[in-house]
Amino acid sequence: MHATLQLVLLLLATAVIVVVLFRLLKLPPMLGYLLVGVVIGPHALGWIPETVEASYLAEFGVVFLMFSIGLEFSLPKLLTMRRIVFGLGASQVALTMIPVIVVAMALGLDWRAGIALGGALAMSSTAIVSKMLAERLELNSQHGRQIIGVLLFQDLAVVPLLIVVPAFAAVDAALGATLGVALAKAAAVLALILFLGQRLMRPWFHLVARQKSSELFMINVLFITLGLAYATELAGASLALGAFLAGMLISETEYRYQVEDDIKPFRDVLLGLFFVTIGMRLDLGLVLANLPWVSVLVVALIGVKMAFTTGLARAFGADTGVALRTGMNLAQAGEFGFVLVSQAGGLAIIDGQTLQVTLAAMLISMLAAPFIIEKSEHMARHFSGAEWMARAMQLTSIAAQTMAADQHVIVCGYGRSGQNLARLLEQESISFIALDLDPQRIKEAAAAGESVVYGDAARREVLIAAGLMRAKALVITYSDAESALKVLAHVHDIRPDLPVVVRLIDDTDLDRLKQAGAAEVVVEIMEGSLMLASHALLLLGVPLNRVLRRIRQTREQRYTLFRGFFRGVSDEPEESSERAQPRLHSVLISAGAAAAGKTLGELDLASLMVETTAVRRRNIRGLEPAAETRLEVGDVVVLRGAPEGLAAAEMRLLQG
Repeated sequence: MHATLQLVLLLLATAVIVVVLFRLLKLPPMLGYLLVGVVIGPHALGWIPETVEASYLAEFGVVFLMFSIGLEFSLPKLLTMRRIVFGLGASQVALTMIPVIVVAMALGLDWRAGIALGGALAMSSTAIVSKMLAERLELNSQHGRQIIGVLLFQDLAVVPLLIVVPAFAAVDAALGATLGVALAKAAAVLALILFLGQRLMRPWFHLVARQKSSELFMINVLFITLGLAYATELAGASLALGAFLAGMLISETEYRYQVEDDIKPFRDVLLGLFFVTIGMRLDLGLVLANLPWVSVLVVALIGVKMAFTTGLARAFGADTGVALRTGMNLAQAGEFGFVLVSQAGGLAIIDGQTLQVTLAAMLISMLAAPFIIEKSEHMARHFSGAEWMARAMQLTSIAAQTMAADQHVIVCGYGRSGQNLARLLEQESISFIALDLDPQRIKEAAAAGESVVYGDAARREVLIAAGLMRAKALVITYSDAESALKVLAHVHDIRPDLPVVVRLIDDTDLDRLKQAGAAEVVVEIMEGSLMLASHALLLLGVPLNRVLRRIRQTREQRYTLFRGFFRGVSDEPEESSERAQPRLHSVLISAGAAAAGKTLGELDLASLMVETTAVRRRNIRGLEPAAETRLEVGDVVVLRGAPEGLAAAEMRLLQG
């Protein structure tokens, strides 16, 4: 027991340190988990032995990953993108697998090993690519849609591969029959689950949700996920197939997003363990002994996938710049490749030396992926004349619409908020130009005669083309603080006198945006509270001028009155952005507390990034107490700050 606990603590400590380091370097945490497995595994430091129990537990990480993929599965989405998904995506997987199979057989490997390796190397990393596309605001770009379409097909292609690879472990004489039986069982289970599941899933979830119990809802999700995974395993298929089907069924209900949030902690922790066990399989001695082969495979994997995918994208009608970006984004190996290689290695379809070379090459390609993706923009511009022409035409199109405009408003983002603003501007006969990155939205709005063009507001040249030098104001209507900060930086350099209004959902980044030069930051949550309070005050008989004065004061003070709140168990689960928001916390100064008899100035809670908003003494509540206020036993101090700061402030008040 003591040794087991020691191993668990060692694993957790190493994982925390390495993953924190990878996040600081802006690299995917999954690579950190792989590195942890490599370092502490049996082939390196040997701190943790490779056990069957750990591998079996890690397999549940793949189960929850496939469940998440199933949740994203949408038949309407597939039909909309069918040319990219089943055309470009299927061609990319097939064209990558074929040469791998040929080369594997030429090197003396079995054809079954060739199929397993081909399927593994055809995969790209959904986690790395989708995250970087989102950060670069490229999900809705032309190359972004092509990349997502190919990734979607790769995720779907894993399902049959997970069925056929275990069947390859049968002896040659029984292979055909084993494969046929496996596919027949999988098809029967698939049909049964989809036929019955579609009818049972929605009413069952309605019944569970009506009980209003979060733990019951979570237990139900785990039961369905693991239950269907077990059912498909009994049918001779994999656990992952059942999990995929469970996610697919739940995606058709209105509980999809709730389930996705609930399952994420289980998925991420177990998937992290899975990647640790993959890293533990890597024998650095064998890798170093076969370093030339590893190097050749890395170059071949990245080079061939990039070339094939770029060529296919061109064949499907993309221009050179879009095709090159698509190829460079999909050139690396992916997380499902590790799943397939691990499965094939466990079934002895792939020998140990080949397994080590393949794992090492896949890992290196994924480490290189963020740098290759970052360079894709530069490479596309360098090699594609059409890229320069398209960029010039885009800027010309924007400039043409604003050529005659003067004292106009630049609206960054033409979503719901941007369109509502545009309608009010039109009623006041104020000219505007809207910039947006959603081609479908621009197509429909432009067809309706609205002044909107395709352009990234975070780019300096786009803002200049939109008439920044002649504009009267700029409004950022989308809630993305990082992009808004880029826009503010450009405005500060070019037109520091131009007023900029920024929209935010919550007050997490309010101070950063004000410091960056925003004239006004409109926080939706705060404005909703203001409107609610103003209506209530008017109905209570408070004079209109006093209500308006309160609203004005609250805005001038940057919503200080509203910032922070007392959290309860009924509040929604915290997102990472919510955890950074200030909140309120009450501390009773009891007998023996370190703060008794001290002034607020002496306690210096501001050094902990915590404000004292009020002190209640004998049922009298004093707001915004001065630094000279001396605390007494029985006082209740109301603090405002981030959770970490509040915890430190409470310790200072009570323990010193």
